[in-house]
Amino acid sequence: MASFGRIAEERMSRQSVLRFFFTCLMNGTLRKAGLACTGMSLYNFFFRQYASALRRNIPVVNVEHPLDEKIPFLPRKVGVYLDFVSFWIRTAGFLNRAYPHQKTVTADFIVSIGRLYKTAAGVYAECLSTTKRPFYVGAFRFALIHAFDPHLMCIPSLHVMVVIRTYTTFAGIVRNFSDSNTYAKQAAELRGRALAITEAVLYVKQHSVNCVAAAMYAMSRFDPPLFTEQEAEAFTADLFTDATLPSADASRIRKHILDLYRRFLDQGRQCADWTKPLLAFLEERKVPSATRSSQT
Repeated sequence: MASFGRIAEERMSRQSVLRFFFTCLMNGTLRKAGLACTGMSLYNFFFRQYASALRRNIPVVNVEHPLDEKIPFLPRKVGVYLDFVSFWIRTAGFLNRAYPHQKTVTADFIVSIGRLYKTAAGVYAECLSTTKRPFYVGAFRFALIHAFDPHLMCIPSLHVMVVIRTYTTFAGIVRNFSDSNTYAKQAAELRGRALAITEAVLYVKQHSVNCVAAAMYAMSRFDPPLFTEQEAEAFTADLFTDATLPSADASRIRKHILDLYRRFLDQGRQCADWTKPLLAFLEERKVPSATRSSQT
């Protein structure tokens, strides 16, 4: 571990995405991992989504919940929402600097991000999902979102999957290679940012509370030792704890997310195929809208 004293004091938010990009170009192990991740994410998210939007060969289901109306549309949160890619790249860069002789550890983390896209595609390939989002173009970044995101892959939320994977993987790597307190500040910072991004996907109306529960379930199936049921409960308990929402609304939202997560998890324990509970949920949502208000 090089320059521990200095790097242990660095904030994760100050890590350079550009510097790590050039580092990957110069290192074969990291370059290979980066290409694999890029290929999986581009194919399983962008290509599949645009192909489905053009062909209309996969059913599309609205997955909103009445509790979504309790969450205000906050355009100022768009920067946090869009940070999820830089978030995991900054983390990879930090890991590479903290453990310079463990390139495969950083490379495995990078590849695992690509695998999330491939994993989530197991649901997207069978049923697409969407929500009603305001057509807001008062900021350039919203114009980009509307231009490049057909908004057809809501369940499970890849935003939430990626940020959960990032903070839990970092904590796991630190436990394996260092004293548990070595990078405690960075681990806490990552978890806090993961919570902020999860909230932001709801504040900018790119997802429903149902999508968050689905993503949490996906992560408990993707890597059970890292995102345990106990961690899912703790993560949910820390959502919406500031004063942005009325406390009663925040409590109801947390309860719904956790209850739906547990429902998916209980159903998933009976299935070898992790996608079955989510696909069953989406199938339920295909009923006429007049009867949908009573559903989760």
